[in-house]
Amino acid sequence: MPAGIGVPDAGYGGGGVRYDEFVAKVRDRGEYADPAEAERVTHLVLGILAQRLTPDEAEDLAAQLPGPLAATLISAGQGAAGAFGAREFLGRVATGAGASARTAEWDASAVLCTVAEAISGGELNDVLTQLPSGYAPLFGRAGLSG
Repeated sequence: MPAGIGVPDAGYGGGGVRYDEFVAKVRDRGEYADPAEAERVTHLVLGILAQRLTPDEAEDLAAQLPGPLAATLISAGQGAAGAFGAREFLGRVATGAGASARTAEWDASAVLCTVAEAISGGELNDVLTQLPSGYAPLFGRAGLSG
């Protein structure tokens, strides 16, 4: 990770969850064959999410996640936030993973529900505020969809 970003290189981030624990939760939730697949999907989904958030919000989210995930969010979250909805988000996940739309939804939910558990409620609200309501179910918050 580049110096000066202010996020730990590995292990713990600001939220207290360890990288290996986060990936293990994604692996269990997504029923992936091995940690490498869960890790690949995690970085893909977070990279695409970061493109949808403002750079400041991507950095705020990064501060609550382990270093390697924080680095993905910060590097992918540079520039203006994209204005794409949940359907396009899932399309980008599908393209990046070489998967079907149904599999992309499964992948995104495995990662984003794990994010929702790992960060503070206030940060989750901040993230969801920047996203159209179609994203809330991907975070396991279907009651917030509009």
